[in-house]
Amino acid sequence: MGEEAGIKSATYSIAGEHAFGLLSAERGVHRLVRISPFDASSRRHTSFASVAVAPVIDEAVEVDVDEKDLKVDTYRASGAGGQHVNKTDSAVRITHLPTGIVAQCQNERSQHQNREVAMRVLRARLFERKQERREQEIAAQSGEKADVGFGSQIRSYVLHPYKMVKDLRTGAETSDVERVLDGDIDAFIYAYLKSRAAV
Repeated sequence: MGEEAGIKSATYSIAGEHAFGLLSAERGVHRLVRISPFDASSRRHTSFASVAVAPVIDEAVEVDVDEKDLKVDTYRASGAGGQHVNKTDSAVRITHLPTGIVAQCQNERSQHQNREVAMRVLRARLFERKQERREQEIAAQSGEKADVGFGSQIRSYVLHPYKMVKDLRTGAETSDVERVLDGDIDAFIYAYLKSRAAV
């Protein structure tokens, strides 16, 4: 949870046909412009959310993780939960020291289960970083500009003073902001995938 309101960060798993390939189109920074409900003066605020997308790694895929490169922290889980929540240090945060990648989990019942989930997330993120570097190398060799950097703004969601969602990579846009924020993002995903296929 955030310090004042909302969610500071979230990690979740999505299953379905071509889930990773489709949702890779959402990787990057999303910008939201709105009248903040948390501002008593009703001023316009701009917020940013970074989205990372990583595949669930099959055990057959080799991702070397040296235990010496890991810093493991345990802490008390927060939020709603069962009788053990806030009583034991069951939540786990794992930092991969060479890359600075952090994975954490506090949803499972035991520290052991939380560590397993956090390690799965860490392996997936390390695998994704390896894939990103490979894409960047291929793009550099072919003279293309690699657009896989974590931190590039990809889409703006403007709710004030007008209503517009615009993808800055493809030019795809719509004025039906509520529909997009309710999850109808197919048009943006397919526009991006078509633009990638045309390269």
